[in-house]
Amino acid sequence: MRQRPPSAAVLVLHGGYETGMAPPPPGIMNLPALRMLPFLRVVSRAVAGDAPVLVRRVHYTHRGWNGTRQDPLHDTVRALDRLRSEAGDIPVVLLGHSMGARAALHAAGHPLVGAVVGLAPWCPPGDPVTQLAGRDVVLLHSTRDRVTSPLASQSFTVRARRAGARTCLVTIPGSDHAMLRRASAWHHLTRTLVPGLLGLAPVPDRVDAAFGLPPGAPASDGTVSLAEVDTRGERGRDAGTRADVDPGRRTGGGTRGCGAGRGGRR
Repeated sequence: MRQRPPSAAVLVLHGGYETGMAPPPPGIMNLPALRMLPFLRVVSRAVAGDAPVLVRRVHYTHRGWNGTRQDPLHDTVRALDRLRSEAGDIPVVLLGHSMGARAALHAAGHPLVGAVVGLAPWCPPGDPVTQLAGRDVVLLHSTRDRVTSPLASQSFTVRARRAGARTCLVTIPGSDHAMLRRASAWHHLTRTLVPGLLGLAPVPDRVDAAFGLPPGAPASDGTVSLAEVDTRGERGRDAGTRADVDPGRRTGGGTRGCGAGRGGRR
């Protein structure tokens, strides 16, 4: 029986380091890649259906971002080009964590990419946003992240919206950069968002409302808490609000976590 061509794809990008020229270690030694395996599983189940959706990992040649080399960005673009040659012009959602989210956001100008979901993204203030025009961008960030900054993510969504993207930041109170605390919330939101961004299911109402904001909308309007979008009953135990993104209270240092710690994990 002839296999049907894919109708869409999801590319998954794991985290890494600010600097590191060595290749990522293999197998279970690659902890950033292992961290994304549950997301691979939940997304694969969420997009399963009559129309095949490819779910693939992006493999890095180097474990670090490496300054102006931007190695994971080039790995991502190559993966997108290869996908295009195999499957044609199909819609793609990029799903990345930390450094992988940064690579996804940079690569979003590729013709296949329609949306990006960034988990605890690394968003330095000077990173470009014009490539995101016409794309959907949802960033998920713990209010207690001490590696990358939720305030930087909020600023990024504002700049991207002004550049023509449809953006939303979802804050997850009480979690962490590794997404271990409240892991089920991260998985559930991703499982909900990815099919929605591919047009296979509804996007959560509060996210959809944020997408409709005008370019000059204030940051707070495009920032929602887990309780406002989680449909599993997390509302009952989540006291977080949009104010939780305040890094002065939650992250102990504002934007410094986004670029500090040369050679640190991202």
